[in-house]
This record gives sequence, structure tokens and C-alpha cells, in this order.
Amino acid sequence: MSSNVVVIGGTSGIGRAIAEAYVSRGARVALSGRDEARASAVASELKGDARGLGVDLAGPHTIGESLSGVERVDRLVLAAIQRDDNSVSDYNVDGAIRLSTLKLVGYTEVVHQLVGRFADDASLLLFGGLAKDRPYPGSTTVTTVNGAVSTLIRTLAIELAPLRVNAIHPGIVGDTPTWSGKEEVLERVRARTPTGRNVQTSDVVDASLFLLENPSMNGVNLDIDGGWMLL
Repeated sequence: MSSNVVVIGGTSGIGRAIAEAYVSRGARVALSGRDEARASAVASELKGDARGLGVDLAGPHTIGESLSGVERVDRLVLAAIQRDDNSVSDYNVDGAIRLSTLKLVGYTEVVHQLVGRFADDASLLLFGGLAKDRPYPGSTTVTTVNGAVSTLIRTLAIELAPLRVNAIHPGIVGDTPTWSGKEEVLERVRARTPTGRNVQTSDVVDASLFLLENPSMNGVNLDIDGGWMLL
């Protein structure tokens, strides 16, 4: 039986790459973005058994209806992210509420809505980020929510047992839309990374598939940065 994979935040970047990897493996993939038409367009580009969903994590009361057409779920990836430049001295309350709602309430509500539809050996993967350990000016909310993801997976792993729940925390990923073309920043990161190279999307996809598919990985927060945090 083909596996059923749901990728929340699958229209671009790493989320799209994970969706594409599963399509290439013969899985049935539902990928989401805030705009259903765009998600459907991306799904058609994957040239496999893929469909698009419109899911707005920042509007958690709408998530249940948005996922009503999803049936059995073997793998769930919560990859939706939003950048937020928000410092304490110049605090944007609306931006902070949106990101906190998206990453914490929205992620959890997706899981809540899918309880009862998970396969017996289902696994879940949540995306955080290394801002949890390496704050930067303006990362007030980003650092906070990524740190919360690292603890959220632990309670989910206990509550959903025997389902597996893990999180992945990428550093700067050089070929994503956020960082592509910012060579000066990428060179600084590369210079202080022991591997001598920037993390690439394909690296994060490989690590994500490992967490999703290895039956002994559970409750794990995996940093993927080439050793950048060592220096």
C-alpha cells in the first residue's frame, strides 16, 4: 500500500523538496499553502500523485475544515515557516501573535485534527530552527517559537505513543529562497563551519526522511548545520 504523506508548508523551499522526494518514492502526497490555487499548481508540477490544500496555520479555527478531505496519514511534515524581524525595543505585537499562532497553535491544531486518521506506524516531523540556540537581533519571536517546538515534540510523542514525533532544526540553508544570492552572509557562515560548506536543501531533505522513516527515532531534536554551532 502506498503511503499517504501530508506536508504542511509544501509549496516552496524545503517543504516542497520533501513533498517531491515522497512523490518520487510513489507516495500519495497532499501539500499545503495558504492559497489553495497555488498549492494545487505546485502539486501539478510534481508530476505524481500529489494534490494541493489551502491551510492557513495563522487561522487555527479554519484548519479542521481545510483538512476535512485528508484520510489516512502515514507521514506528517509541519514545515510551514514565516520570518519575523521583531525586537523587544521595537515590538510588533501583530507579527508576534501571527508567528506564535502559526508555529505553536497552528502546528498543534493540525495534529489535533488528524488524530484518528494516523496510521498505526505513522510519524510526524516538526520544523524549528537554530535560532533557538543562536539568537540574533530581531529574532525575539523566532527564537522563542523554535525553542518551544523543541519541547512540543516531547509532549506529542508521549500523548500520541506509539506514533513517533521528531523535530529538525536547520541552520542557514544556502540554496533556499531566503538565502540564495546572499553570498556575503553565506561566505561568513561557510568560513566558520567545520565542513567548509553551507547546508543545502538536499541535506535537510535527507535528514528529514531519516527522522520520518527510521522506526527508532522518536522525541529527537536534530540540528543540521554542518557543525556551525561548534564554533
